[in-house]
Amino acid sequence: MRTAWLIVLAACASSASHAPSYPAAKRGDVVDDKTKVADPYRWLETVDSADTKAWVAAENQLTDSVLATLPSRASLRSRLTELLGQERTSAPQHMGSRYFWRRNDGVHDLPYVMVATSLDEPGTVLLDANTLAEHGKISFAGTTVARTGKLFGFGTAEGGGDWQIWRFRDIDTGTDLPEQLSNIKYYAPVIVPGGVYYSAFPTPPKGEELTVSDHDCKVFFHKRGTPVASDKVVYERPDQPSWQFKLATTSDDQRVIISIGDGEVGDSGKYQLAVLEVATNEVKVIEDHFANEYVYLGNRSAKLYFMTDEHAPHKRLAAFDLATNAWQPIVAETGFAIDEAALAGESLLASEMHDAHSVVIQYDFTGKRVREIQLPAIGSAYPVPVEAGDRDGFLVFASFVNNWTALRVDLDAGTVTPWHAPKLGFDPAAFETQQVFVTSADGTKVPMFITMKKGSARDGSHPTLLTGYGFGGISLTPYFDAPMIAWMERGGAYALINVRGGGEYGQAWHEAGRLAHQQNKLDDFNAAAAWLAANGIATRDRIGAIGTSGGGFLVAAAVVQHPELYGAVIPIAGVLDLMRFQLFGEGAGWQADFGHPAVPAERAWLLQISPLHNVKPGTRYPPMFIVTSDHDVRVAPLHSYKFAAAVQAAQAGPAPVLLHVEVNTGHGESGDLSKRVEQEADILGFAAKYLGMDR
Repeated sequence: MRTAWLIVLAACASSASHAPSYPAAKRGDVVDDKTKVADPYRWLETVDSADTKAWVAAENQLTDSVLATLPSRASLRSRLTELLGQERTSAPQHMGSRYFWRRNDGVHDLPYVMVATSLDEPGTVLLDANTLAEHGKISFAGTTVARTGKLFGFGTAEGGGDWQIWRFRDIDTGTDLPEQLSNIKYYAPVIVPGGVYYSAFPTPPKGEELTVSDHDCKVFFHKRGTPVASDKVVYERPDQPSWQFKLATTSDDQRVIISIGDGEVGDSGKYQLAVLEVATNEVKVIEDHFANEYVYLGNRSAKLYFMTDEHAPHKRLAAFDLATNAWQPIVAETGFAIDEAALAGESLLASEMHDAHSVVIQYDFTGKRVREIQLPAIGSAYPVPVEAGDRDGFLVFASFVNNWTALRVDLDAGTVTPWHAPKLGFDPAAFETQQVFVTSADGTKVPMFITMKKGSARDGSHPTLLTGYGFGGISLTPYFDAPMIAWMERGGAYALINVRGGGEYGQAWHEAGRLAHQQNKLDDFNAAAAWLAANGIATRDRIGAIGTSGGGFLVAAAVVQHPELYGAVIPIAGVLDLMRFQLFGEGAGWQADFGHPAVPAERAWLLQISPLHNVKPGTRYPPMFIVTSDHDVRVAPLHSYKFAAAVQAAQAGPAPVLLHVEVNTGHGESGDLSKRVEQEADILGFAAKYLGMDR
């Protein structure tokens, strides 16, 4: 067994003029029994082994030594502290006689949960999440509120991971209840009179918390005042161990709507539906095939409202009438894909995508169009559910230069005003966004947004970060990312390419980038990089590819196919081993988009695009900053471990290939403010150095 001190010694031997001397990563002779594919770094899947821990420690030591030399890191950290340290407020939730919302004060790491009896009040603090644990030990996982507005639940996750514990507080007395619900992931519990319904998983074996598959989810009922150990299972499918259950209640608390997914609910875009009667815990299934999407929006009386793609590739709104056990159409499919929708008082608000940006339409419950809601700018708007009888609706709005803002909508007049508008710390008018259409390899026109300083010359001098997603039918429309303001202030550009595989143009756009068609989205991304170089935004050595999760896969796969197009690549929490992704965490649910490695025909196309399996020895790869987290149970860190080891071994050029493993952090960016500042300063500092911003 290789000892830790030898690995660390190897890590420290580096030269400024040559590629770093990487920690030794032994190559095994493992060949997978089922796929017959070589897997020399299989040992890194055992994330808690002494060998893996020593190797990761050495990789982090090497990376830290390089990060310490980045010229812009300190000044970026200072600016990011200012940009990320701005107060911001979520949209409110109206329950009973109270309104609830979250407020980040820009100083503390975690949010405050606020409560008020009017939308015009400043609110009082119901919960200060910063008091729940020592700095950096937990992240805030969310809230749930009883419809009476009298009982409040909140979740926390150790180390920013997905394993959650939920606690409850009596709002009138301020007293915390003794019971705690554990082994929860992804789905908030729902409160009904006398108890709580929640989805939970079996306790993971010790040491396997980060890699155990998400199997055997069950729905439990906890009766208030009784031991949690006596909670009753009210719904399960032991014959389908990969199924999971997301819960919501009807407005009278008499029913629980169970949305069922094969894997994490929503990942595959296919749902089954069931209704649980609270009085009896009897369950009736109303959709029993994974054929379509059914996103539950809420109810009015006996009608349950859904957004669905059944017979509607662009989606439509429909209702299931519990009185007649029949579906009825409400809002017909249009020529634009619906991204999100919500019940708002006596209206329906639907956010459509027009060339990958939002247009919000208000409808009545007959499906009649009332009006278009005017948005402040081209961006993304997400309707928020509002209880029956309320006359104020809410949208959450953002653009590339407008921070996430709750917009208060007068549902009678259609007027829009900001509610608790955030402070920005910069001038949005200093930047401009243009949308272009890139021609991909097969001739498809793919939309791309480019944001940079207003009046920037088209001389190829602007270090550019290019991102995308294109997975699971998820649309990546304009959004606010404060670190990109710091990047653009320094002369950089930020580009978002809406590759196929997302839902920007409906089901057909998704289908064109999934399963056997996944090469399309890689071609889209590489075409975007070529467009940026050809049109004076950035020379190729100034183009960086950056993406998270499915976007991490996208950028890594694109770059291993065409490393000559990029000056740097930053895959964050990427799905990088397409032969074994289905065995860990949420991976089984991604097979609807990626494919099944056990099926020979599907394995063939997966091998063609898998980042890990397309690393070629002797290739001059651009600088890489491979980021993962030790508490990521969705995309297990082993993906990044194996990919980093393979690229480091294959690298023929001097560019560094660095692995950075975030500690006590889960999937994606940290919810801890100070930790996020450090993360973003590292990422942008790396990009600034290797994309020429520091020249």
